[in-house]
Amino acid sequence: MSESSGRPAGTAGRSGGQDASRESAAAAVLASERQRPRWPDGAHCAVMLSFDLDGPALWLDEDPGVWHRPRAFSLGAYGPWRAMPRILRLLDRHGAAASFFVPGWVAETWPQAVRAVAEAGHDLGHHGYLHELFYGRPLAEQRDILIRCSAIFRNVAGVTPAGFRTPSGDAAAETFELLEELGIGYSSSMRGDDRPYRWVLNGRSSDLIEIPARWELDDFPQFGYNDDPPAATGGDRIASLTGTLGNWRREFDGYYSRGLCYVLIMHPQVIGTPGRMLALDGLLAHIRSRPGTWLATGSQIAQWWRRVSPP
Repeated sequence: MSESSGRPAGTAGRSGGQDASRESAAAAVLASERQRPRWPDGAHCAVMLSFDLDGPALWLDEDPGVWHRPRAFSLGAYGPWRAMPRILRLLDRHGAAASFFVPGWVAETWPQAVRAVAEAGHDLGHHGYLHELFYGRPLAEQRDILIRCSAIFRNVAGVTPAGFRTPSGDAAAETFELLEELGIGYSSSMRGDDRPYRWVLNGRSSDLIEIPARWELDDFPQFGYNDDPPAATGGDRIASLTGTLGNWRREFDGYYSRGLCYVLIMHPQVIGTPGRMLALDGLLAHIRSRPGTWLATGSQIAQWWRRVSPP
């Protein structure tokens, strides 16, 4: 045995090469972690406030019986009908831009809410037609959904959706090639980073930007609840408002300290109650109090990332 390496003599060259490769990979990971993202005008971190305006579509695709359950239907309708005016007023008061991902059926059913989003200068993004699960759905059907919803948004609000968030939490691998084909500029569907990145499609770095988020920064696992149909199945009932907003605030402080991209996922039917809106107001005040915080839409973040992160 070699005393210096602990490896049998005669294998040092091969194992040494493997060790060097591992050390090089580890060094690259550490260098990537230490390298802070660049943000416009020397901003310290980026914040993307996002809202999934699901309405009753959250359940309709999986359980059409919701059409005949007024109580469950009304729980979803609370978002576009009652909560949206509060949310838009809050964003306006803080001078904050946001991104809204809206199923096409919701845009058809509550067009005034979607027009208000566009008129306020916020992003509108794809979220299926009836909140369909894209994973396992034929690519032709996915294409039809996206094309149909683009036409709905143009008709309702005069805009073409700039981004995409997969409904129900997953998508097929081919979905992202389809997004690029249709000229959709960004996705906010994945969970594996706290910085934007370019999608690698068919072995090449594309112009499709992913702006990942995290479950702990999603209001539905914390507060979302319905008994029939059950949602969210297997989740806690119902998280502490003080604890959750405290977690979100501490997470923001962590993202800020490292110069990352903080993405909140909220659902108007969930976050839009009076007490939660008051707590969100406090969180936005805290975010606004930190110098060099860039509050931006998904489109703005994606455009910036293409500029500073070449293929």
